[in-house]
Amino acid sequence: MPVKNPKELFVLVLSHARYGTERSAAVYKELSEVAQNPEIQQALAARALVSQQNLEKIDEAFKLIGEKPVQVTGRLLDVFVEDFHRELAEIQSPEARRLFALAKANQLSHMRTAEYASLVGAADVTGNYGVGVLLESCLADHLAFHERTKRFMHAVIESKIAARAAG
Repeated sequence: MPVKNPKELFVLVLSHARYGTERSAAVYKELSEVAQNPEIQQALAARALVSQQNLEKIDEAFKLIGEKPVQVTGRLLDVFVEDFHRELAEIQSPEARRLFALAKANQLSHMRTAEYASLVGAADVTGNYGVGVLLESCLADHLAFHERTKRFMHAVIESKIAARAAG
């Protein structure tokens, strides 16, 4: 799709965000199944739910700007999932598999965070302040997920270190 002006670029990037958010919800569900740990599964299932809510916010953003999403390719996310499966197959330890699932979930969220940060700025530049509010709430969700995941990973690692020290 040739992009002729900033609004078309905004629609294109927002369309990528929509596709990525939609696909991410499915990836988080898949990661939760691999984790095989109730706490991690619950956290990733919650992340999938939040992704679904973010998708609704993006759809509302399209309504506010009077546009529809354009067709985009999601090759980056497809490669991410392919690499995840390939790398996961090589990990034998259940604990390492859990941490790997969390790390990949965090990595996926980082990609979405960068996308939302750019979109918030673009919404402001184009005068779409209501859209900016919606997108900034999506960004806040991702930032909260980063923090929660970081704390959870630290707790898992600390408990493993404490178990080694005690044994």
